[in-house]
Amino acid sequence: MKQFDVTALGEILIDFTESGQSENGMRLFEQNPGGAPANVLSAVAHLGGRAAFIGKVGRDMHGKFLRETVEKCGIDTRGLVDTDKGFTTLAFVALSGGERSFSFARKPGADTLLTPDEVDYGRISESRIFHIGSLSLTDEPVKSASLAALEFAQKEGVIISYDPNYRASLWESQEKAEREMQSILPYADVVKISEEETALITGHADPVEAAGGLICKGAAVALVTMGGEGAIVATKEGTMHIPAMGGKPVDTTGAGDAFMGGFLFKLAKSEKKPTDISLKAAEEFAKFAAKVAGVCISRRGAINAMPGLDEL
Repeated sequence: MKQFDVTALGEILIDFTESGQSENGMRLFEQNPGGAPANVLSAVAHLGGRAAFIGKVGRDMHGKFLRETVEKCGIDTRGLVDTDKGFTTLAFVALSGGERSFSFARKPGADTLLTPDEVDYGRISESRIFHIGSLSLTDEPVKSASLAALEFAQKEGVIISYDPNYRASLWESQEKAEREMQSILPYADVVKISEEETALITGHADPVEAAGGLICKGAAVALVTMGGEGAIVATKEGTMHIPAMGGKPVDTTGAGDAFMGGFLFKLAKSEKKPTDISLKAAEEFAKFAAKVAGVCISRRGAINAMPGLDEL
């Protein structure tokens, strides 16, 4: 029996989400905890799964707030270290019709300063699934830490899941982003990309072709999320369309992470290897994941917007 269902490594940050105007007509921003890997773990933990986080925050008010927040979610934070050499990463989120755009303060962000010797490898070996994104590949030393963690997880036989979560402004160029994001694919058993990332990651703009392309590149299960159009799930048996669930979105921040967290929760609880997951089972997992995302987008924020089982 593994101690954790999912352990994730990567960024944890503050989403300062647009929240109306002051009496003077100035925009107000609400402090929301976020960061894709942390969002995924929050979804797992809220559903009753056992989750652990590996990363780095600043020794500042935001870092303290993030640690307290994820601990309240039930996420193990013994792999979360802090530093006074960098400030906790901030993301300012503008909303329009429920959709969002980002501006980052990350020069450098504390999350980029995680070193290979600070990675809690014990947490990884004690997990059924190790999850990672691509924003930990944009800078050193966190890139080296991420690759060391992936090598370790693969050697230990831990299931590896990957969600690129492309943010153009955090990369030197699109070409570098494509190269680095694709470099993780050989490690990954489960891959989720968004519709906007299909061409970047696979060379195929069409979501169905992109999902099939990920399977050809070695993934056992591939997922392509398409917002209000639902998602595509693929295994070696073929592809299936999963309809979106939920009403009009309030805030789509964390929607894809909620979907991924829901899927990984079901995968962990199945106690199956991704190569043993049939298309029918993957469809069942993805429908559950769509319900998780549907509740998440009905609320503001990400980490605190994830639903429990009783809410689905």
